[in-house]
Amino acid sequence: MRVEEELRAETLKWLEKIESIKFSGERDFVENIMAYISDSKYFLEKGDLVRAFECVVWAWAWLEIGRDYGFLEVIE
Repeated sequence: MRVEEELRAETLKWLEKIESIKFSGERDFVENIMAYISDSKYFLEKGDLVRAFECVVWAWAWLEIGRDYGFLEVIE
């Protein structure tokens, strides 16, 4: 598998996972997560796989930090 194919597959995998999570909480955290998800999709469409992957990583970072510090509630 080529690097580009692997990067696209990993980005799509993590996007699918984060979009399946229900969460609520502090508005800035929720907005940032949603913005990074949207940006990731945008960069995927443009073929900018590095930025697409970076954005999904940032979305996960905001989610995990928000959850760990009590700014977000993840609904299982």
